[in-house]
Amino acid sequence: MAADPAERRVTVTGPPRRSRRTSGYYRPRTEIDEQTTLGHTYVRSLMRSQLRAALLVFAVLVLLVGPLPLVFAAAPEARRLEWLVLGFCLYAPLILLARWYVRRAERNEEDFVRLVEDRWDR
Repeated sequence: MAADPAERRVTVTGPPRRSRRTSGYYRPRTEIDEQTTLGHTYVRSLMRSQLRAALLVFAVLVLLVGPLPLVFAAAPEARRLEWLVLGFCLYAPLILLARWYVRRAERNEEDFVRLVEDRWDR
């Protein structure tokens, strides 16, 4: 009769592991460098978040500047109002909008770098 299969031992060998990496775990930077599907997903998520911020700024800009020709056409005798609005009143919202966009874009990039470099402890 044959020996019981539960008593048989098998030795599993493989390539040496690095001490810091667990088996089956690849860092996101490696995924991006090797252009794997997961790496492509990481980069695409950054691009989507940057596009989302840009589209939001564009929408606010269209809502802020778009109606101005209609307002100016409704009051053709108010030429000084046009220059006042275009020359002075529009700059502050544009500067605030630009500052918000730059901060949002930098925050998106910082989050992406932290994800890639595996530094979420900050």
